[in-house]
Amino acid sequence: MAADLDKVVVITGASSGVGRACAQAFAARGCSLVLAARRADVLREVAEECRSSHGARTLVVPTDVTDAKAVESLAQQAVATFGRIDVWLNNASVAAFGALQEVPHEVFRHVVDVNVLGYVNGARAALDVMRGQRHGTIVNVSSVVGAAVVPYNTPYVLSKAAVRALGGTLRQEMRLAGQDGIHVCTVLPATMDTPFFRDAANYSGRAVLPMAPVYTARRAAKTVVGLAVRPRREVYVGPAGQVLGVLSKVAPPFVERVLAHQMDRAHLSRKHGAEPTEGNVLRPSAAPASVNGGWHGRRRTALRRIGTLALAAGAGAAAVSARRAGPSAQSSRTRA
Repeated sequence: MAADLDKVVVITGASSGVGRACAQAFAARGCSLVLAARRADVLREVAEECRSSHGARTLVVPTDVTDAKAVESLAQQAVATFGRIDVWLNNASVAAFGALQEVPHEVFRHVVDVNVLGYVNGARAALDVMRGQRHGTIVNVSSVVGAAVVPYNTPYVLSKAAVRALGGTLRQEMRLAGQDGIHVCTVLPATMDTPFFRDAANYSGRAVLPMAPVYTARRAAKTVVGLAVRPRREVYVGPAGQVLGVLSKVAPPFVERVLAHQMDRAHLSRKHGAEPTEGNVLRPSAAPASVNGGWHGRRRTALRRIGTLALAAGAGAAAVSARRAGPSAQSSRTRA
């Protein structure tokens, strides 16, 4: 059994999905938890799970991460209760599917507010504490689409690219300030089996399905806990995400074509329509909260492995093609 971490961990978006899985994983390692999300009743449920299963000390702080004052209060309550903050996990996220012109302005803006300004608010609050302590780890949950973009989910894709950039700028600032004890890590998960797809806003007219391969939220949680032990600059969750991350650097046109096709053929259903919905973007979902979304299973695991191998093979072929075409292709584009 792994040794206890004995860390104080603040988790935003702790009510479901990856955030809830992280709460359970940190509780199992003996950490004290500060749980934040919009739904107080669900947070109390998560806290009880962590206490009854692992004896974890917990603090529930209902918080809207777009409210800077509320996030500052979250940090202050964490310190008042546990004396410090060792890990701050920025995880709260929402999404809106649909073409750029189809997503209402208010919904688009709120996705960016939650996913970008919410993380900025969290980082500010965490750093206010960690600079005084001279230690701590901030973990920002981005997404593989922050590295390899997809269509029909523009506000989410933009926000996750911004989260990746945020990690880079904060690492530079900590280095220049001589704050070697403060680490900033970015996690880029591939598709996760969570309620994310059920709860997202959708103006595409088509039902949203997770893009294979699909990985468990507990896999992401294991990665996050690992970063609390050994901080790393960036880490992907799932081999498919890592392949896409590499491929997006060596053959970006190939990745754009493949992901555009996948999004249109598999991520948005061609069989089932969907009425427009704001999902949980402007207000919390009333649906039951859970870690899993029901998308992962033995058959899907097999398909996931096959899909990853196929993607890796495509990555290798595209990389070889890009290297062979390199100078002459660049010259041709320049002349054009």
